[in-house]
Amino acid sequence: MEKKRLVLWDIDHTLVDFSELGAAWYGTAFTTATGATLRVHPVFGGRTERATTTDLLTANGFEATEETIQALFEALVAESERHRHTFAETARALPGAAEALTAFAAGGDVVQTLVTGNLPEISRHKLVPFGLDEHLDLEIGGYGTLSVHRPDLVPHAVERAAAKHGTEFAADAVVVIGDTPNDVRAAVDNGVVSVAVATGHYSAEELLAEGAHTVLPDLTDTEAVRRAVLG
Repeated sequence: MEKKRLVLWDIDHTLVDFSELGAAWYGTAFTTATGATLRVHPVFGGRTERATTTDLLTANGFEATEETIQALFEALVAESERHRHTFAETARALPGAAEALTAFAAGGDVVQTLVTGNLPEISRHKLVPFGLDEHLDLEIGGYGTLSVHRPDLVPHAVERAAAKHGTEFAADAVVVIGDTPNDVRAAVDNGVVSVAVATGHYSAEELLAEGAHTVLPDLTDTEAVRRAVLG
């Protein structure tokens, strides 16, 4: 019997393209959470929301207390809620994303969830308009609330998946799919498989240099994605 595999998907520039849409929310959310005007803007690049928020507060002269971080999280979710009715028109699913998710769901031997820097609520908001949540177990993912260090999200997702499915996932059966060096490092630092896609701001060469086991130009070749994940 073939062992189960666990596929941990990134969201932005891997499954969907929201361009810089989310960055526009930070000004309003920052003012809601702190009462001040945002002057130094956030840096993303595959970082977790906790890391982004912590640095954002510090750069704008605030102490990154847990209370203030949580207030900013809540304000960001509220902004996403306010705009989510526009997502189907203002964003897009990346080519091949739906087909890849469906292909892995077909056999029943692959568990799919997220390892993403996004907040849990915003993750759902970004996926649902395109039906990309259908084959993902969003309850067992590793989200950006958990840690400033993206590699910490991987074991969290693995542990929750193992507990829910009653099986241990060997390191070579866990695959992180993402588009940034931080996605690659999250896999490599945990000794699991990295499949990178050059659909974001980083080239195939940059992703390979970080240690990705496989780099694909995109997700359009479903069979190539399957080979990269299943071996």
